Amino acid sequence: MNKNLNDDPSTFSSEDLLDSQLIFNKASIAQKVVEGLSIKQRIDFLLRANDYIMNNQEALIDQICKETGKTRFDALSNEIFSIGDFVDYYRKATTNLLADRKVQTSIVMMGKKSKVFFSPLGVILAITPWNYPLYQMFMPAMTAFLAGNATIIKPSEHTPLKGVFEQLLEKCGFPEDAIQIVYGNGLTGSKLIACRPDKIHFTGSVNTGKKIMAQAAKQLIPVELELGGNDPAIVFDDINLSRTANGLVWGAFTNAGQSCTSIERAYIHENIYDSLLEELLRITNKLRFPSNAQDCNSNTEFDLGYITVSSQLNIINEHLEDALSKGAKIECGGKLIENSQYFEPTILSGVTHDMIIMQEESFGPFLPLMKFSNENQVINLANDSKYGLSASVWSKDLNRATRVARKLKTGNVSINNVMLTEGNHALPFGGINDSGFGRIKGSYGLESFCNVKSVIIDKQSKIIDPHWYPQTKTKYNTMTDLMQTFFMKTKKWIKFAIKGMKMDALGNKEKI
Repeated sequence: MNKNLNDDPSTFSSEDLLDSQLIFNKASIAQKVVEGLSIKQRIDFLLRANDYIMNNQEALIDQICKETGKTRFDALSNEIFSIGDFVDYYRKATTNLLADRKVQTSIVMMGKKSKVFFSPLGVILAITPWNYPLYQMFMPAMTAFLAGNATIIKPSEHTPLKGVFEQLLEKCGFPEDAIQIVYGNGLTGSKLIACRPDKIHFTGSVNTGKKIMAQAAKQLIPVELELGGNDPAIVFDDINLSRTANGLVWGAFTNAGQSCTSIERAYIHENIYDSLLEELLRITNKLRFPSNAQDCNSNTEFDLGYITVSSQLNIINEHLEDALSKGAKIECGGKLIENSQYFEPTILSGVTHDMIIMQEESFGPFLPLMKFSNENQVINLANDSKYGLSASVWSKDLNRATRVARKLKTGNVSINNVMLTEGNHALPFGGINDSGFGRIKGSYGLESFCNVKSVIIDKQSKIIDPHWYPQTKTKYNTMTDLMQTFFMKTKKWIKFAIKGMKMDALGNKEKI
C-alpha cells in the first residue's frame, strides 16, 4: 500500500498514469469486498483501528510531533482524542444513519411507498492536509469505509507520516487495498484525479482547491472542498473577562494558529476593549514554548509549537509587515525566534479591514483586535470577508448571541466557546464562499460518501395508473377537477375522494 508515483513536474508520463490506474483498479476490486461487509463488520474494523491508535498513542505522537513541530498536548488533543471522539460517534450512529429511510408519500399516490437507500459511491480520493495529518487522513477514509467505499489517500508531502497508516491497516486486518496511501506532491494528486475517482474529498488551501475543482469539472467528478478561513470572534461587553480572554488566546494560538478555524480576527466591544486587552496580554505573556524542535517532542509542558512548513513563515511575515505599514501596533510577540520555526504569539491592535491580515488566512499565531460599538456594525464587519468557515460569539445574553449567529455568513458558529463545532462529530462541518462547500461529519458527512437513492414501491396488480396512455379529454377534465379540490389553499376532502376514485377508475376504463 506504500506507493510513490513519479513526481516529475514536467508531464504525465504513460508509466505514471499506468501506475495510477493500477491503484484505482485495485481499489475498485477492494470496494466490492467492502460493500459486501455488513455495517456491523465495518464498524468492527473501525473499532480495531481506534484500539490500535489508543494502544500506540505515544509512538504516534512522537511521529506527529517530529513531522509537524506540534506540542505533545496539541497532538494528543487535536489528533488522538479527536479520532477517539469520531469513532465513539460513528460506532453508535452508523447503523441507523445508513438504514433504509421511509419518507412520506403524497395521498395522491395512495397505495405506494417511498424510501431512501444509501449506497456506496465507489472509489473515493481523499487529498489531506499537513496541519492535522493523522486525524485528517483517518476521518475521511473511515467515513468513506463505513459507507461501503474504497479510499485512496494522498497525504500532504510536508507531513506524510509514511508507514503509519499502512501499519494500522495491516495490524487491524483491513481488506486488502480497501484504503491505499499514495505519497507525492500536487502533481501526484492531479494524476490520481485523471483516473476519475467517484468523488474527491479535499482539505487544504483555496488556490489548490480551485485547481482540483477545475480538473474534476472536466470529468464531472463530484468534489467536496474544505478550504481556508479568516474566522471572526465577536466579543460583547457582558462577558466573563477571564474566561473569554482564555478562550480567545487558545482559539488564536492553538497549534500555533495553524488551523482553518482558529481565530484570525477579534472584534471587541469598545466598553471592555482596554480591560480585555490587558487580560489577553497577561495570559499570552505566560505561554511557554520550546527552545528547540527536540524539546517540542519530548516535553509535555509547552503551550505552543512550531510552524510546520517553512514557506508558511514567509506568508506570516508578509501579513505582519503589511499590517504594520498600514498603522497596526504589536502589543506582544511579533518575532521569529532565531534558528527555529517558532513564531511568537502575536497580538495586534489598530488593525483595519484594508490590511491583508484581516482579509486573508495567515495560518499563524496572530490575534488582531478591532473595536466595535453596536450589534449591526459588528455583524457587517464579521461578514466583510470572502471566507465563511467558522466564527465565535461571546455574550451572557444567549438570545443576542443566537441572533448574531444566525446572521453570520459562515458554516459554523460556536457561542461562548471557540472551534467547538468541529469538535462535535454529530455536527456537520464545512464552509461557504471561498471556504468551500460540502459537509463532513455527522449524518451529512456519512451521506456525502453515499449515492442517496430515491425508491418508490408500487404493487404488481391489475390496476393501470390513470395518467398512463391514452391521454383523453375525460382524463384531462377529471385531473383538473382533482387538482382544484386538493391543491388549493382550502382542501375539499369529500370532493377530492370522489374525484380520486373516478380518476383511478379511468386507468382501466380508458386504456390501450
